[in-house]
Amino acid sequence: MATAWLTTEEMTAWRTYIETYSDLIAAIERDLAAEHGLTLGDYQVFVYLSEAPDRSMRMCDLADLLQLSPSGLTRRLDGLVKAGYVTREPSVDDRRVMLATLTPAGFAALERAAPDHVASVRRHIFDHLDSDQVTAL
Repeated sequence: MATAWLTTEEMTAWRTYIETYSDLIAAIERDLAAEHGLTLGDYQVFVYLSEAPDRSMRMCDLADLLQLSPSGLTRRLDGLVKAGYVTREPSVDDRRVMLATLTPAGFAALERAAPDHVASVRRHIFDHLDSDQVTAL
């Protein structure tokens, strides 16, 4: 099967996308770190857990949502556990299952960070787009 190489226009679009994506994520990361000492990964953990029943989720499910390996999730949670934002505990229903739970302190950190995070996303992305561009995005 022959490779369908990208056209010049497609290659330019692809490279621009990759570079822009990296720049956007870096800018949003800087804003979260400067204002709240959080990474975007920390924020994602807070969001997923805050939306889960009882603010708790099986670690394997959280790893899947975050597209992390089990060991990657453990590393991601280590600092949040140390800070008192998340707990790791065995499930009462199945002791083989570990749960990650957002603590009240973690939920409070999310509530403090959310307005600044949304403002950062708006400033770096949506303030530069019209409604047709948002739809295309």
